[in-house]
Amino acid sequence: MNDRQVLIVGAGPTGLVLALWLTKRGIRVRIIDKTSEPGTTSRAVAVQARTLELYRQVGLSDAVVEAGIKVQAVNLWVGGSNAARAPLGRFGEGLSPYPFPLTYPQDAHERLLIARLDALGVRVERQTELVRFEQDTEKVRAEVRGPDGVESSCEVAYLAGCDGARSTVRELLPTRFPGGTYSGLFYVADVDAEGPAANCEIHVDLEEADFLVVFPLKGAGHVRLIGPVSWASSDAQREVTLDDVKARASRNLKFQISTSNWFSTYRVHHRVAERFYDRRVFLLGDAAHIHSPVGGQGMNTGIGDAANLAWKLAAVLNGSADDRLLATYEPERMAFARRLVATTDRVFTFITRQGGLARWVRTRIVPLIVPWLLRLAPVQRFLFYTVSQIGVNYRNSPLSQGAAGSVRAGDRLPWVETDHGDDNFTPLSSLRWQVHVYGEPGGRLPEVCKDLDLPLHPFGWQQRMEQAGLMRGALYLIRPDGYIALADPHAEPERLRQYAAEHGIVSPKVR
Repeated sequence: MNDRQVLIVGAGPTGLVLALWLTKRGIRVRIIDKTSEPGTTSRAVAVQARTLELYRQVGLSDAVVEAGIKVQAVNLWVGGSNAARAPLGRFGEGLSPYPFPLTYPQDAHERLLIARLDALGVRVERQTELVRFEQDTEKVRAEVRGPDGVESSCEVAYLAGCDGARSTVRELLPTRFPGGTYSGLFYVADVDAEGPAANCEIHVDLEEADFLVVFPLKGAGHVRLIGPVSWASSDAQREVTLDDVKARASRNLKFQISTSNWFSTYRVHHRVAERFYDRRVFLLGDAAHIHSPVGGQGMNTGIGDAANLAWKLAAVLNGSADDRLLATYEPERMAFARRLVATTDRVFTFITRQGGLARWVRTRIVPLIVPWLLRLAPVQRFLFYTVSQIGVNYRNSPLSQGAAGSVRAGDRLPWVETDHGDDNFTPLSSLRWQVHVYGEPGGRLPEVCKDLDLPLHPFGWQQRMEQAGLMRGALYLIRPDGYIALADPHAEPERLRQYAAEHGIVSPKVR
């Protein structure tokens, strides 16, 4: 295995997506996991639009959408009655090719990713765990223990810790994992049920001083239940079962559970590592940050970490960028992780707060105001930008320069459809740096793009491009992950050349 360039520790969605993106770019990877088989249970069910956009770049989005459930609405229940229904299905209309919330359980998600990697000749090594590693300026030397208990060593250029909240990689790095744990015990259950809350929509019970959420899954009456175990703190030694919590669902949501496929309890943490990398070793996903499940952000954030790091590792290993590029991973992803943990902490604290006033707000004010707010276009747009993660930006990144129109460098490239039934995201499947011009590219820009081996994609000007915030005739340098690196309203070729030189974004052909 010493011919591998990247060792990936952990074969959850984060590690699998990292392996897939790297393999698509021609990077040889080794991916190990200490479990004997892929997961058969999971808490994560939400797949956000930004994740689907990243999946589209590697040919995976159609399969995920087909296997998942497009959620059309969220329902708020109070006192055993459906107090409000808010449509969600087209919140992102005109903002993304995936304008809908999607549910797709993590265990099925992992199996799909594993199958795609298998087709590319990459196999997950099971019952194999990292024991220790050391690194120098040129390589990482890792000791791993295989299923037979025998330890062996391998040398790689880089090591990626995607091994979850109890990450061995993180524990071996000089970094802390500050944060805390919320009080109380929570449960997740995968069941088959009948009733009005088994209609392929999201249902939230706000009756008591906590919450119960129902997420639809594929198959008639197949749903995921998530909620708190209210009595657990006073009876900590007792084992919790579905029988202890299903009465509330039956009573408050008119739910009849026919089959329990699995049931598990867990505690909710909120932590962000102080460092996301040390020289040649990186932390991604739950190894770097964990938070409450509010908003379905956790798995999607790990996948975003993987896409961010993958193209940078590939660029350095392929010789098309120098290793300064890798230093941008931490500030870009850590800034988002810290904002996300702070936001989910505030929301989670609100929905689990005890007391009469908190209960009154949840059961009386929320069902009254939320449906009205969700009918307002600005609110819909804000919520979609926030929850779908298309609003995640790297404006403060050292890679981001300039602004053109209302779009700033560091923003995700705005999505626009063309008159030919296509869109401006299609070229992103190349996973390469590229230049976009909305309108006619002028002057020496085509010549300079050719010199730099940067594909130039001109798009005939349409009014909807201005509505998306793009500026006619401006130059937009797009990163391989679909974010804007340089936005130049004057489309000056020499500024593009200067950017490439400053950041080491020069192709091997040019060098």
